[in-house]
Amino acid sequence: MRKATISLLILIILLSAAAVWMRRELNQLTVVRVTDDLHMIAGAGSNVGVLKTSEGTVLVDTMTWQMQGKKVRAIAEDITGQPVVMIINTHYHLDHTHGNPAFAPGIRIISTEQTLQHLQNRDAGNWTGEAALMLPNETFETEKTVRIGGKTLRLIHPGRGHTDGDLVVLFEEDRSIHFGDLLFNELYPNIDLEAGGSVQNWSQSLEAVVDLPFEHVIPGHGDVTDRQGVRRFQDFIEQLAEIGRDAAAANRSLEDTLAGASLDSATGFKEIEIIVPVGIDRDFVIRRAWEEATAAVTAD
Repeated sequence: MRKATISLLILIILLSAAAVWMRRELNQLTVVRVTDDLHMIAGAGSNVGVLKTSEGTVLVDTMTWQMQGKKVRAIAEDITGQPVVMIINTHYHLDHTHGNPAFAPGIRIISTEQTLQHLQNRDAGNWTGEAALMLPNETFETEKTVRIGGKTLRLIHPGRGHTDGDLVVLFEEDRSIHFGDLLFNELYPNIDLEAGGSVQNWSQSLEAVVDLPFEHVIPGHGDVTDRQGVRRFQDFIEQLAEIGRDAAAANRSLEDTLAGASLDSATGFKEIEIIVPVGIDRDFVIRRAWEEATAAVTAD
């Protein structure tokens, strides 16, 4: 009995220490200046865009947990000196939306129509009770222009890629763009085939926006980059799509595809880590390309 009690106490201590450590890690957020009025908040989770306008602060995405959302809100309002008055969710994944409940109900929240549908259907368990008030309350299908406080934002859904509902945000006056998870900068990307994502269509979606007038690029994950960084990721996606097509045409097995595929365009790419690695690596992206090309996995 005494040994069991001691073991339980040790377990409680270890779990408590782990919780403290995780909380500290999740709250270690970094601010990166993009322009005088545009910043990026980076940390354990997605990159958040912070735009200062004369009518208030605009955020692009809110990270993974409500406590992160609270931290993001405090940092953003400290940077701009303005309250957050608008949130733009680039797509439905929890590391971009689950911070929404940290903000005041009634705030303007914009997404594509597909993203709202995914939140209501694929992620319904998170959006119950008061959290339901923080779902997107303004949606669009292809493109939407928002003018607020002297700033012009073009919200564009260029097509399928990471999911079937991704949007990018062009900050016209700041000559900058937030790609959301249509761009993972030097990181292996998640590919959500079940939510309509597509390796085969991804490059075409990037092509639809890569020549817009911008100088600075905020990716969904990774460091701030530029047009060349987008083109490099596009090269990777095109090579990955070709691997899938070749495997399907040759009726090649997944095992043989993993063993024989050359993905030299991903040289230097790393696996995403959120406290620990999350399993999105070379084999993951090749498997997803194979699954789509061979129709082993299709959208739900």
